[in-house]
Amino acid sequence: MPIFGLMLRFFKNIGHVLFRIWFYLLVALPILVLFPFLLLFTISEKTYPQFFWLARNIWANVILYGMGCPPRIKREQKLKKGKSYMLVANHTSMLDIMLMLRISRNPFVFVGKKELVKIPVFGFFYKRVCIMVDRGDTRSRTGVYRRAQRRLNQGLSICIFPEGGVPDESILLDDFKDGAFKMAIAHQIPIVPITFYDGKKRFSFTFLSGGPGLLRARIHPFFETAILSEEDKITLREEVREIILKELQTYNGKKLAV
Repeated sequence: MPIFGLMLRFFKNIGHVLFRIWFYLLVALPILVLFPFLLLFTISEKTYPQFFWLARNIWANVILYGMGCPPRIKREQKLKKGKSYMLVANHTSMLDIMLMLRISRNPFVFVGKKELVKIPVFGFFYKRVCIMVDRGDTRSRTGVYRRAQRRLNQGLSICIFPEGGVPDESILLDDFKDGAFKMAIAHQIPIVPITFYDGKKRFSFTFLSGGPGLLRARIHPFFETAILSEEDKITLREEVREIILKELQTYNGKKLAV
């Protein structure tokens, strides 16, 4: 039995490695095939909606369905075409990026950490279309607001994972940073709380883990910010976090570390 168990674990780990390799191939191949179009649509910010359409309808679908992780999205409130929003969700997986693209038909821009630029092929376009932030640099964080304002003025939405990074996998939902809520209040745009249920199970940041299956998300009722001031950002932040936290606790069926 011990030998059988070791062999089973060995082959299981081989499967996890192949699953990871397959993911990175699916990330890279559509980018390489569509490279001329993606490059053309990133020359100017005016053509970003065309870039977003390709990313949402081709790149994200190839990865999600190719990984055997079809998205299932429940919408308690629908996004209106042409309106700007602040999209926020819990963050436990690289698949969160692709799933978020499936959430909204309205073009949006990610605010994310600059370290993702280092990912081959993906990083080339990431730095051209996303708002990058160096969380250790005060000037970088300040610059995010200026760049986000320009994108909002263009009619786009913004997406931020407010945990500020990927939490320890034993933590169900980490503390939220202020940035998304401060920005939403400043620009008087609704906050869209979103719960991602399956990212950790399907493709966590632990290398030898994951597998195919549904990738589910729930869009909760929006939080309006038009009558709020910056003094309300902490209350707003905690109310949004509580919505997502309770949903995750219900889904997991027990209280976990928070």
